[in-house]
Amino acid sequence: MKNDKKGGANVVVLGGGTGSFTLLSGLRQYARLTALVNMADDGGSTGQLRDELGVLPPGDVRQCLVALSNSPKVRDLFNYRFDEGSLKGHAFGNLFLTALEKMTGSFADAVALASQVLNIDGRVLPVTLSNVTLCADGADGRPVRGEFLISQQPIAKHPAIWLEPEAQANPAAIQAIMEADMVVVAPGNLYGSLAPILVINKIQQALRQTRATCVFVCNLVTKPGPTDGFGVIDFASEIERLAGGEFLDYVVFNSTKPDPALMERYAHDGELIVQYDIEALKQQHYQFRAAPLLASDVWQGAQASDPIAHTRSLIRHDSDAVARQLMRIYFA
Repeated sequence: MKNDKKGGANVVVLGGGTGSFTLLSGLRQYARLTALVNMADDGGSTGQLRDELGVLPPGDVRQCLVALSNSPKVRDLFNYRFDEGSLKGHAFGNLFLTALEKMTGSFADAVALASQVLNIDGRVLPVTLSNVTLCADGADGRPVRGEFLISQQPIAKHPAIWLEPEAQANPAAIQAIMEADMVVVAPGNLYGSLAPILVINKIQQALRQTRATCVFVCNLVTKPGPTDGFGVIDFASEIERLAGGEFLDYVVFNSTKPDPALMERYAHDGELIVQYDIEALKQQHYQFRAAPLLASDVWQGAQASDPIAHTRSLIRHDSDAVARQLMRIYFA
């Protein structure tokens, strides 16, 4: 049975990067949170640390820790990126987690210690402690290996996605899913951030077996290439395909349009607002919630030295609006 609703929802968020950051930032005032983070990132500061020091990827874990932190100064420190010298482009939090992993010999212990330093509400758990490489079918039929390359090179439509070597699920992550009241698949890069979690065998089993209400918060825009032309149903179907079968109870998506100037800017880059068909959604096995979920402010990037500052989304979810929709589902 679910936990007593008067004690607050026990919510598990799956993903990594800015999508998880947004959801965690909004949900923290309503629920007890566990963030399950993908461990396939190999670009930027994280990729360099993995290559040079043989550590597990700290970047997405850092973002989730920061989202749940109660220490503003330390939170800002963890997000600080060096803008010159040999450390240029590195986030301090990535270096800190790397140092802790080297010191303790355990990435799980490193995350636990960083959680104490940041004084977080909730938990952040790596979905696997295996050192894995994300792989996908390329558009030419040959495998593309590495999350960064997958984001840069053409891959097949509805590609096969796998991890090398096969990932062993973190037992704590499995337990979190099984004990949750709600499991939320965050919006994010479908094949780069979400697939590395969903293709892990034990995670797939847990998602089908949990008594939790399972919800997917749909992306706001498509990306050129594999998700060209995707609507809400397409995204949800692909989530379930990657997870090995049906498990979603709800899909939450945005029902309003961004400013036309922003839409034109995105269209120029081949990114279009995700469309939906209410009548077709009524035929799906899951329920849905359409709501105005767009943030009114524009994200500008914290530092010029952030290597992805200019490619992050300017069309963003309103974290509190999404959180309130999720809580309405929980209390329904």
